[in-house]
Order: sequence, then C-alpha cells, then structure tokens
Amino acid sequence: MSYQKRSKDELARRVAHDIHDGAYVNLGIGMPTLVANHLPEGVEVILQSENGILGMGPAPAAGAEDFDLINAGKQPVTLLPGGAYFHHADSFAMMRGGHLDICVLGAFQVSATGDLANWSTGEPGAIPAVGGAMDLAVGARQTWVMMDLLTKQGASKIVERCSYPLTGLACVKRIYTDLATFACTREGLRLIDTVPGLGHAELERLVGLPIATA
Repeated sequence: MSYQKRSKDELARRVAHDIHDGAYVNLGIGMPTLVANHLPEGVEVILQSENGILGMGPAPAAGAEDFDLINAGKQPVTLLPGGAYFHHADSFAMMRGGHLDICVLGAFQVSATGDLANWSTGEPGAIPAVGGAMDLAVGARQTWVMMDLLTKQGASKIVERCSYPLTGLACVKRIYTDLATFACTREGLRLIDTVPGLGHAELERLVGLPIATA
C-alpha cells in the first residue's frame, strides 16, 4: 500500500495535538515555530522564546509584522494579552530552572535512546556554537524533536548512535517526523503512530533499527 508524507503544517498540527492545556512551551528555531499556528482552540499554551518573550501567539498576518517583536530565529511573532518580554538572562534562568514543560527542537540526528545532535554537522562554515539548545534540551521537563525522518540522501536521521556533536544525552522523549511518531526509551524506539499505509516492516527498513510497538 502506498503512503504519503505529512506536510510541514500537518506535522506541526500533529505535535500541537499532544501539548497539554496550561503547558509552558519553547518552540525551537526552524520547523518547530510552525506549531504556534496549529494549537487547538480552547487549549491555553504559553509559548516562550529564548530571546526573552513569554506569551507569544501565532505568526502575524502578511503586512502586520512588527520587526521589533521577533523570536529567537528572528521571525516576527505576535504577543497575546498578558504576554511579556524581558532580559535574555531571565529567559535562560527560566529554561535552565525547569520551568518549561516542553521544548520542541529540530535535529540532525537523534539516537534510539534519546541522545540529541542538533547544532552542527561538522561541515566547514557551520554554526560555531550550540546556542540555547543545550539549555533547553536538559532544562525542559520534556524534550520533543520535530524533523523529517530521512535526509535528502535517504539516510535515517534516527540512528543507533549519533555521529554529529551532541547537544544532550538521553534527553529526547518523543520524535515527531513526516512519516511516524516515536517514543525514545532506554530499550530503544517505540512506535506511537505512522502515516496511513506505511507498514511496520517498511518503517524498520527506512530507520534501520528495531521499533517496538508496545
């Protein structure tokens, strides 16, 4: 049976569905920022940005951007009633102090047991430092990764052991991808869901690792 990948917005909607009411959440640079546009109505989620914002809303409409109000990825954002912005140091104290329920990060690689590599591939000209990702990965109560399952070359980004520089050890609890959702456990990967039509054997072939179903 054939299957179709989740689009970026469908993947963002899938992540948003699992965020509980009242959660304080940091959305990392890149694809994770799309989650803000898909939070369900009637669910209060307080979004934090590491450059010092709490209470962000969805992306502004075209033409309504305020470039004095941006997230850590320099994208224009909106501020909901009651929202606030504050010093960068206070933001990192929030991140490091265990005050965030969830952070959603992108990744280059995630190991089956939850090691995270998301800041450098080691290529010349790459980003020179890890930024706030290390603080988020170990400071949030849950770290989720949102990414494509495969590289452009068709290799799995979920690996037995990360070959890229590590951001954090055993910190990732869930991996949301365009083909399936996984939990990372001490024993390895556990399947949460897949796109319709993608069989378990084919998914294991793509990932190259055993995937438990219960």
